[in-house]
Amino acid sequence: CDFYTELLEETEPPAPFEVVFISSDHSAEEMVGYMRAMHGDWLALPFHDPYKHDLKKKYNITAIPKLVIVKQTGEVITDKGRKQIRDKGLSCFRNWLEGADIFQNFS
Repeated sequence: CDFYTELLEETEPPAPFEVVFISSDHSAEEMVGYMRAMHGDWLALPFHDPYKHDLKKKYNITAIPKLVIVKQTGEVITDKGRKQIRDKGLSCFRNWLEGADIFQNFS
């Protein structure tokens, strides 16, 4: 949450980064409660949206929480977003941007 806030609210211009929350809660009420308590103004897939199962499968979500960093095309930059934030803080964002550029150059 702090990482997101720093990137989008405390940098000028705001960083080109967005979090889309995909719930693994047991109910829509649990999801809303978690969102209110634990994170900022992130986007979220509606609780009953069947697309969440496709995304979890596509990005191999086997444990929660997990932060997968993807390009706008859906290509994975890293599936270790949480660890990289813990280890490197804001500097990992530059690495993700560079990774996105490198991948784009090979397209």
